[in-house]
Amino acid sequence: MRSTSELLSRRIQAAQGQLECDLLLKDVVFLDAFCCEWRHGEIAILDGVIVGIEPGLKAKREIRCANKWLTPGFIDAHVHLESSLLLPTHFQSTVLAKGTTSAICDPHELANVKGVAGIQYFLDSAAQMEMDLWVMLSSCVPATHLETNGGGTLTAHDLKSLASHPRALGLAEMMNVPGVLNRDSDTMNKLLNFHGRPIDGHCPLVKGQSLSAYAASGISSCHESSHLEEAREKLTKGISVWIREGSVAKDLNELAPLLTLATSTSMGFCTDDRNPLDIAREGHIDHLIRQAIVRGVRPEVAYRTASWSVARHYGLTSGFRRYGAIAPGYQADLVLLGDAIQCAVEGVWKAGIDVREISPRLKIPSDLENSVLASTPEASDLEGPSGRVHVIQVLEGKIITGRKVSAHDEAGTMRLSVLERHGKKTRPANGYVQGFGSLQGAIASSVGHDSHNLIVVGHSTEEMKIALACLIESGGGFCVVQNRKVISHLPLPLGGLMSIESSASLTTKLAELKSASREIGCTLHEPFLQLAFLSLPVIPSLKLTDQGLVDVDQFKIIDVRA
Repeated sequence: MRSTSELLSRRIQAAQGQLECDLLLKDVVFLDAFCCEWRHGEIAILDGVIVGIEPGLKAKREIRCANKWLTPGFIDAHVHLESSLLLPTHFQSTVLAKGTTSAICDPHELANVKGVAGIQYFLDSAAQMEMDLWVMLSSCVPATHLETNGGGTLTAHDLKSLASHPRALGLAEMMNVPGVLNRDSDTMNKLLNFHGRPIDGHCPLVKGQSLSAYAASGISSCHESSHLEEAREKLTKGISVWIREGSVAKDLNELAPLLTLATSTSMGFCTDDRNPLDIAREGHIDHLIRQAIVRGVRPEVAYRTASWSVARHYGLTSGFRRYGAIAPGYQADLVLLGDAIQCAVEGVWKAGIDVREISPRLKIPSDLENSVLASTPEASDLEGPSGRVHVIQVLEGKIITGRKVSAHDEAGTMRLSVLERHGKKTRPANGYVQGFGSLQGAIASSVGHDSHNLIVVGHSTEEMKIALACLIESGGGFCVVQNRKVISHLPLPLGGLMSIESSASLTTKLAELKSASREIGCTLHEPFLQLAFLSLPVIPSLKLTDQGLVDVDQFKIIDVRA
């Protein structure tokens, strides 16, 4: 392996034509991410790094790119790989081909199941991957005191012990807004330990003085903006806005008008939680780029937002190997487009290597199995109170919820239960929800953000019991029950969150699950992740955890009875 000194010397020589390059992309229109303009040139690559952008250099291999466009590799500004249901290597194979060459991940889903070991798994995986996976260290495990997780409480000391890892970038989404505003000691220590490093935010609907205080703490990004003026205020207060288009939360249509040449330096694209079926059918970051352009965003602005802007925010545009631009000294993470308007990806290079030539190393983490430790409850344990009750209202395409008070048996009202699955053996918490349609069966999931207890929705408690029993037996997953039989099931044995199967196999099974959910009357586009977010007590307004019904606005557990 060549030393850094030798690599630097070779780079300088090649840039002056004194050393033959590895690859030359000739006659191509490329994005100048700094001036946000398209330029014509030749991109010369040596040792995985760009050394020249003007004609005149020679290379061992040349590719003519007339009538093509070249952009920097796309960077996902915030993603939970666990929500893709894929092992990191399978995730890499899936998204690299679509132009996503780097991702900023927060492993707090697995951390809530396995604690420090969950974060360490992703750090170790990142070190073995060809795509660049940068790990933000999970700041809120558990997300709140209002639910029970399996990973215990990760303290400021725990996170500091991981911070020196070369793939540890900063502190992940600070969901504990009250902890910041009230200067909770452990929260303050976490912020202080990562002072000078990127700190991601998570502050849906926070505004005014509260938002100013939150920003003053050093938090510098947020992916939870669902309203235009909410996002605008965050930009004004120095908080970068990541536009999210996941499988459930879809904010691009609302926020696209905010994305201009002026704001693009402080905005980025992220998927947060996007399953392989949607990636296969629509795309990954390439999907956000296409949709932004359709909504009037200039193509060069959209491509800059998808690359250099994110790299700059996270400090990846300095050092020996830089990211996010097509310029000398920057890593040759490149996307070749047949059509820049349609974001038609025709070729991808990762550090100068055609991604079709990358063969990922697959390692099955056996220590992530057997994480579902619950016992199947009786059907009677899943009965909620009767009469006038508080009802969670699901909003299609949103992870925030509405709320109402109605009769427990009002038309369209379904039973909702959350069962602690980490070994505490407590009784399930029961409530009510509207928005799934009139289910003639049950839908259950072991993906239940963020503590990942088992969550089930249905009309019949007997069918809800059968769904929970299926997940307990398989070590986690998704399932649909009809007529007291499991009609569709996807096991997720790794932490109850991930599969060992390929993206293609999961895509087929997810399509079958969606079809089964429609068969029992579900009207939601993405019922499983929509269900998973109903137990997340840091997103307004009403959620159900294993401890009970949470009024997120008051940040306390309330009686289901109205």
